[in-house]
Amino acid sequence: MAYTARKIPFVGTPETNPETKAFFDGAASGKLMIRRCTSCRKAHWYPRALCPFCFGECEWEQASGKGKVYTYSVMERANPPYAIGYVTLAEGPSVLTNFVEMDFKDLKIGQDMKVTFIKTEGDGPTLPFFTPA
Repeated sequence: MAYTARKIPFVGTPETNPETKAFFDGAASGKLMIRRCTSCRKAHWYPRALCPFCFGECEWEQASGKGKVYTYSVMERANPPYAIGYVTLAEGPSVLTNFVEMDFKDLKIGQDMKVTFIKTEGDGPTLPFFTPA
């Protein structure tokens, strides 16, 4: 199933949560930002102030933007069709994402992916999505 570009909606505003501001600022400049614990050193997703593993303090870091498809689902009945799923980043955490700029018939679990950034509909922010590496 060939990829057809679609409008990607965004509900809310990135300014409403100071804990995620660095993520949205990074995405606007083409950087995928994740959090890493300063105590146990584990990276995690989604962004939050305390580590979900040990409750330690966390800091922002730029992720490589490389990962592998963990799982996916193609929404064939949507108009236009689209694919969503999880990509496990090289840094460890898995992120929920849309797959873009690819033929969905070629999507495979374990496939190498790389991040790409797309502006969302209207006044929405630029967000990370994944495409084949």
